[in-house]
Amino acid sequence: MADTAKPWATAMPDAQFQLMHDILAAPSPIGLEGAMTHGVLKPYFEQIAPDGWTVQTFKGHAGVVLDTHPGRDDLFTVMVIGHADKIRMQVRSIGEDGKIWINSDSFLPTTLIGHEVTLFSEDPDAPGRYRRLDGGTVEALGAIHFADPKLRSGEKGVRKEQLYVELQLHGKDRKKQVEALGIRPGDSILMNRPIRRGFGPDSFYGAYLDNGLGCFVAAESARLVAEAGGAKNIRMLFAAATYEEIGRFGSRVLVSEMRPDAIIGVDVNHDYKAAPGIGDKRMAPISMGDGFTMSVGSIVSEQLNRRIEAVAHEKAIPIQRDVVGADTGTDGMAGVLGNVDCAATSVGMPIRNMHTISESGCTRDVLACTHAVAETLQALDTEESRTGQLAAAFCADHPRLDQAAGLDHRGLGDKDA
Repeated sequence: MADTAKPWATAMPDAQFQLMHDILAAPSPIGLEGAMTHGVLKPYFEQIAPDGWTVQTFKGHAGVVLDTHPGRDDLFTVMVIGHADKIRMQVRSIGEDGKIWINSDSFLPTTLIGHEVTLFSEDPDAPGRYRRLDGGTVEALGAIHFADPKLRSGEKGVRKEQLYVELQLHGKDRKKQVEALGIRPGDSILMNRPIRRGFGPDSFYGAYLDNGLGCFVAAESARLVAEAGGAKNIRMLFAAATYEEIGRFGSRVLVSEMRPDAIIGVDVNHDYKAAPGIGDKRMAPISMGDGFTMSVGSIVSEQLNRRIEAVAHEKAIPIQRDVVGADTGTDGMAGVLGNVDCAATSVGMPIRNMHTISESGCTRDVLACTHAVAETLQALDTEESRTGQLAAAFCADHPRLDQAAGLDHRGLGDKDA
């Protein structure tokens, strides 16, 4: 029987899945994230926000922040950050035969071939007005009959310079046919694959889980906090940043602007157990369906991690430790990059096939991450209420390895042979 007291142990309800779908489906390529942030997240924030909470918007980018205590810079402040920007392709040039030559950005070229895309074009005659063109496919070789033997055998790959969008045009002046549509170099192209529930239990798949899922976790953790009575003693900032895919610039701006004391970056992670061809690299045994992930290493605050892990254990929320080395690779780095003194970490969800059209994840991992974030925020709020010294505790209670206790071999107890 399902344990209704543990939402992360059950299937995601249809209404919640639809919200996740709508966030992930919003066309928000780098630099044009408003469809997700202003079109989906901002209205949702306004719907769930108690009186006094406000949505902050910005001039130079489309990021949004739900602020529980606007103007209260005196309060201990925690920012939860997902990023709304999607990797995209861009028009590079238009060929005489009507081919739209493209840049592949952060996609592997071979993962793009044959897939349907949507091209978003700014109207040359009305700057600021955008049109969409559906029905194109990404190609590189044409038919297999035209490929050299090494391509046919798989010994040789596809170069990014070979990629183009096929619009099925024919007749005369095909380049002029494309140009007459107002398509120009720099126009953005996105994969056309909304998420849907998968074959495996509680699974789902589609494009752009990276990182609408982080924005979904930020939004839903805000709802859970609001429903539990709100933020009473600390300030919480639920953020959807921009520009992460080109260097985490958007979160850097948000952090520099709002100067939180703690950051929880939320992003997708890899299912290392299922990743093909990396067994000899001995990666952390992270697996889809086994819970949310928490980064260990890099700039990560062990004090913040300790509080997240304590909450996960208390609530029996499944957690997996991810070893991140020199860089979290996520918006969790924003404090350091933005020159702001804050305790930071990164949490996430293991997915497969990252940066492809068939990214896949488990809704239970998403729910585990969402509830872990919300419960951690409430625990921090309670700690500040109880002690009034949350900021001082983070300043003073850094782990001291010179005080580490000795560890002796303990055998296997009852399992000893």
